[in-house]
Amino acid sequence: MSLRIAARTNFEILEECEDWLIVGKPAPLIMHPTGRSDEVTLLGVLKEAMPGVEFFFVNRLDRETSGCVLVAKSSSVARKLGKMMERREIKKSYQAIVWGWPDWKEACVTKPIRRKGEFEESEVWVRQAIHPEGKASETGFRLERIFKNGGDRFAMMDCDPRTGRTHQIRVHLEYLGYPIVGDKIYSDEGRAYLEFLEKGWTVELLERMRLDRQALHARRMEFEWKGKVIEALSLFPNELKSFCIA
Repeated sequence: MSLRIAARTNFEILEECEDWLIVGKPAPLIMHPTGRSDEVTLLGVLKEAMPGVEFFFVNRLDRETSGCVLVAKSSSVARKLGKMMERREIKKSYQAIVWGWPDWKEACVTKPIRRKGEFEESEVWVRQAIHPEGKASETGFRLERIFKNGGDRFAMMDCDPRTGRTHQIRVHLEYLGYPIVGDKIYSDEGRAYLEFLEKGWTVELLERMRLDRQALHARRMEFEWKGKVIEALSLFPNELKSFCIA
C-alpha cells in the first residue's frame, strides 16, 4: 500500500535584516520548483508569507534535510554572500542520527567525492561516492550520544562540513559505515530510493527506513556581516527528537 508523505511548511525566521534572512526549513520540503506546478516549495511558501520581496538562496538543503537556509533579498547581496561561502567565511554545522554505535568520539574524513555514474554504472543519477579522482572533501564528525530505538542501535552525530560537495556529509558517513537514518540513497545502496520511485512510500519502506525523511539537520550558521557576528540556531525538529527518545 502506497502512503503519502506531505510536505512540511512550518518554516521559521531565525535571523533577519534588510539584506537577508535565515530560515529554518522543515523537511520534507523542496526549495525550488522542479516542473510540477502543484508542488509546495520553500520559495513559494516564502513568497506567500512575504509578498513583494525577492529571494535568492545562498545555500541549499536537500528536500529531506531541515535547518538553516540563508536567503538574500537582492542579487547583489546574494553575490557577496556567495563569495563569502566560497571563502568558507560562513560556518555551518549539522546534526545527524546514524545507524550503529561508533567506537570513536571524533573522526575526520578527507576522501574526495565524485558522482558515481561518472566512473561506474549507477542506477541513481545523483548518487555520489568516494573516488580518488573526485573533488577534495573534508568533514569532521563528533559523537554526541548513543541510544536504542526498537532494539536497534543509533547515534547522534555533530557534523562539520569543511568543504561544500554534493551530499558530502551523507557520503562520508556511509564511508565510515554509519549511514544516516532514513536516507534512501546512502543507507541502502540506493535500493530504497529506486523502490520509492517505483512504488511510492510504503509501509515496508517505512519499516526499513524508520523515518519518512533523512535524519540530517542544519542546526547552526555563523558569519560576520557589517561588523557584527551573526549566529543562527535551528532547533532539532520534533519528528527527529521523538525518534531519539522512543
